[in-house]
Amino acid sequence: MTIKSQGGPGSSAEPTIAREQWGSRFGYLMAVVGAMVGAGNIWRMPYVTGENGGGAFLIAYFLLLYLIAVPGLMGETSLGRYTRQGLLGTFRQLFGRNRMVGLGLVILIFNIVLMSYYSSIVGWSLYYAFHALIGTFSQQDFDTAALWSAFNQNKLLNVGMHTLAMGIVSVILLFGIKGGIERMAKWMMPVLTIALVAIAIRGLTLPGAVAGLEFSFSPNWEYLMRGETWLAALGQALFSTGLGWGIALTYGSYLGRNDDIPLGGGIFTAVGNTSFGLLAVFAVFPIVFAFGISPTSGAELAFVALAKAFGGMSAGYLWSLLFFMGFLFANLTTAIAITEVGVTTYQEERQVPRQKAVLVMCAIIWVLGIPSALDSSILGYLDFVVGNWGLPLATFIIMLSIGWKFDARRLRLVSLNRGADMYVSWRWEPVVRYQIPLIMLGIMAYFLYSNLSTTPFKTLSGLVVLTLLIPGCMWWMRRHESSTSISTHWVEERS
Repeated sequence: MTIKSQGGPGSSAEPTIAREQWGSRFGYLMAVVGAMVGAGNIWRMPYVTGENGGGAFLIAYFLLLYLIAVPGLMGETSLGRYTRQGLLGTFRQLFGRNRMVGLGLVILIFNIVLMSYYSSIVGWSLYYAFHALIGTFSQQDFDTAALWSAFNQNKLLNVGMHTLAMGIVSVILLFGIKGGIERMAKWMMPVLTIALVAIAIRGLTLPGAVAGLEFSFSPNWEYLMRGETWLAALGQALFSTGLGWGIALTYGSYLGRNDDIPLGGGIFTAVGNTSFGLLAVFAVFPIVFAFGISPTSGAELAFVALAKAFGGMSAGYLWSLLFFMGFLFANLTTAIAITEVGVTTYQEERQVPRQKAVLVMCAIIWVLGIPSALDSSILGYLDFVVGNWGLPLATFIIMLSIGWKFDARRLRLVSLNRGADMYVSWRWEPVVRYQIPLIMLGIMAYFLYSNLSTTPFKTLSGLVVLTLLIPGCMWWMRRHESSTSISTHWVEERS
């Protein structure tokens, strides 16, 4: 670990740990696309598309992805590269040592809670990849619904899968940015691409597969008139890209000063996200229609319906293995990115070696994730609160900080367009300043309105938690920042 001081002799600047950088542009691109391509694309997008009119949903999704998510990702990535800090360090640079750093702590807590239950989903994909490996899904008439039910009821097995998932994440992160995250992404993402392309080609050869393509790409225009379709499409665009969760900021902080952000951190990552989403649709819906499965099967589409369909296909073992291994890789790359936000922040705040930061952060997430692994209703509640309000609130905080506190025009000139092959004009600024924050407020208000009458306890309890969390984090950080300033001043006086 190399320590270097910011400033000359007598400077009051704090020592900082010399930061790694991505080894290559390709490695960074694979890592950031891998961070976005997870359960949101491979598992969630096909069934959400099925529930919202097929092609109509895809039109709304692509429009919102490029109009909202891409500008936001550009801003978050360029802020991370400019500050070269994790979440708390970035907010400290923006607001100084005061209670406002607590806003960064709020985002960090959302991130840790998100990973605490997302690790259970990684555990599910591990379990199903194992069954695909031993040939479970290549058996004709295998009862996949019974397997899914038995797995959900086996508490010890779920905790074990959650533990194994966090163990794998820990091992990869221990090798660092270049040796761990980048190296893993360089081979996992190409394998995932090959797997989805192969399944899509095989699915298109099945009798009745054309109906799946017609459903996916023949828009039911009536759905475009429904607000629910656009809200679902916006949620999918935000959920699948992780905008405002601190991932783009953290990954951006390891970029070189002259790395291209508009193309790399914005357009390319969105194209990659779109491509994997389309590949998932191509891979899933032809099989779904060929075997008479309802495209609106919901979350069980992959774990029950598709798993059963593989048993009726020739070379079913190969296709089930490709699908569930690809699903596992997609979930792992996302889990690693979510966890890295906490690792980077903890390492910088505590000034400890990376190995210690990884072990501490993964241990915290593992402990917090045990209740979700034991009880799926807890997982559902956390996802309800974090998904409906936590993550939109995190995006709202980061976009306001970029647009107003740092100043969108300044960020565009000093960081976003630095080293860029594609020039970003002033039109980007109002999107970050007004459009995205207002949309986030609209999302939170809509979820409050739509859920208050149907699930009042979950809704009100979630709002109470958020209401207490924000001032609590700001109070905590005010005390922490004040005590740190006093301690630093005392050390300087003594020296």
